[in-house]
Amino acid sequence: MAGIGLKLALAGLIAGGLSACGRDDDVQEAAQPVDVNALVVEATIAQLQSAIKAGGVSCRQVVKASLDRIEAYDQSSGVRAITGVNPKALTRADEIDDALARGDDVGPLFCAPVLVKDNFDTQDMATTGGSIALLGQLPPDDAFMVRKLREAGAIVIAKTNMAEWAFTPRQTISSSYGRTANAYDVGRVPAGSSGGTASGVAASFAVAGLGSDTGNSIRGPSSHLALFGIRSTIGLTSRDGVVPLAFDRDIAGPMTRTVEDGARMLNVIAGEDPNDPYTADGAGKKPADYTAFLNKDGLKGARIGVLRALSDVEDADPEVIAIFDQAIEDLKAAGAEIVDPFEIETLAEHLAGDYFCPRFRYDMSEYLKSRGPDAPIKDVMEVLESGQYGKDDPRVKTTLEFFRDFPADIHPSQWETPCPDYFDHAGRQAYKNDVIAAMDAAGIDAIIYPSWNNPPTLIDRANQDYAGDNSQLVAPATGLPAVTVPMGYSYGNLPAGLQILGRPYSEGLLIKFAYAYEQATKHRRPPDGFAALVE
Repeated sequence: MAGIGLKLALAGLIAGGLSACGRDDDVQEAAQPVDVNALVVEATIAQLQSAIKAGGVSCRQVVKASLDRIEAYDQSSGVRAITGVNPKALTRADEIDDALARGDDVGPLFCAPVLVKDNFDTQDMATTGGSIALLGQLPPDDAFMVRKLREAGAIVIAKTNMAEWAFTPRQTISSSYGRTANAYDVGRVPAGSSGGTASGVAASFAVAGLGSDTGNSIRGPSSHLALFGIRSTIGLTSRDGVVPLAFDRDIAGPMTRTVEDGARMLNVIAGEDPNDPYTADGAGKKPADYTAFLNKDGLKGARIGVLRALSDVEDADPEVIAIFDQAIEDLKAAGAEIVDPFEIETLAEHLAGDYFCPRFRYDMSEYLKSRGPDAPIKDVMEVLESGQYGKDDPRVKTTLEFFRDFPADIHPSQWETPCPDYFDHAGRQAYKNDVIAAMDAAGIDAIIYPSWNNPPTLIDRANQDYAGDNSQLVAPATGLPAVTVPMGYSYGNLPAGLQILGRPYSEGLLIKFAYAYEQATKHRRPPDGFAALVE
């Protein structure tokens, strides 16, 4: 029903003489009627904007339809992705409608309803980082990325649930808002920690979302929910105003249903920020427009390396690996030259390396200063003393206890056993250089492997059955960019993702490859149970 309604709505737009990018034709025709409830299901940013510019629907109606879907489905379905809706969303939509009527510039993301993970500061909505200790607390300002989205005309309509303090890739459960399920099967996990954004975007509660990724948490949930997710090069994007887990690894970025929308989002949120010193490295390395890389023939002539060391492992699920093998054939059919296997000689040595810095307590202390004098805690370890932490997942307490042993007021580089920042970390830089050298020697443009070797696990066995998380293994330690794109479904309806990793600041190339693969295979389909609402 939803798919048919959407097709009819889009047919009306085509009849109205609009291009796919939403540009007005020279000759204006009467606005075609649009079923906004059908339109917002699986819509792209361009499709929403085309409908608005054609006059068949208003920004208010688009935002209202998205909010109605949250109200109708979030709790009743058992997904529970949303922590709260923005009370100012409709007011902002009215402002955009008024600006459009005046002919004002409304920005490249105008009226795009967006979900934002609960570790991004939003000055008009509480930001808890998944912890009951910050429940109800409003930050003094927006995170850098949130501000950029709003300036571009996007509307933050809701915040999404996350794993408490982003501690786990296994599931999405917080002491502030509870447990989030996978929209494709509520008996299974959406992964963590950005599972709320993943399930919410997959169920069309909004057109796109923001997540954060310290080791897995954009790409893992995106893979489990048939989304496109980007972990960009360390230095391309700012983490200012994002509740940290490990500042030398944290990345924030888009989670979208299409590669095109991911590129549109990255255009807006990437860029240098004086409040994030890492972004100085990315100065001048962002291309003018990531959507320029959206080429259906983008895989022709590409050389892609298959990192079998990550897929050919004993506990990999055979159905997921069969999907991965088919993805390789599909890449070949789209014109790619496959190097299989591709090997990194020192990979095992680096995977065994101690490259993680346990700096959470220090980074949280720095972050809490930004919340101002009214912040309810000054040191995150106060939650251990007060008991303000989740009891449903025993890993929360043990992880807090682990981080308690490290200082809150001394920069990690000054510890007795120093923990250098990313750009000064000899082991991590060697790992990055070894990956690039292996790519250069093999003459390849990108590396592929399954984002997960295993399907989403049963939600009541999230910790026991955790397996197959490849996102942790290369990109976070090296700082290299990686994307995940839907590659099919195991066991009928459980999404699987193809991960593509590249050289520093090669996001445009990764978008090019992901888009060409997406367009050749069209794997994305919506989860059952979230049909278009009926008036």
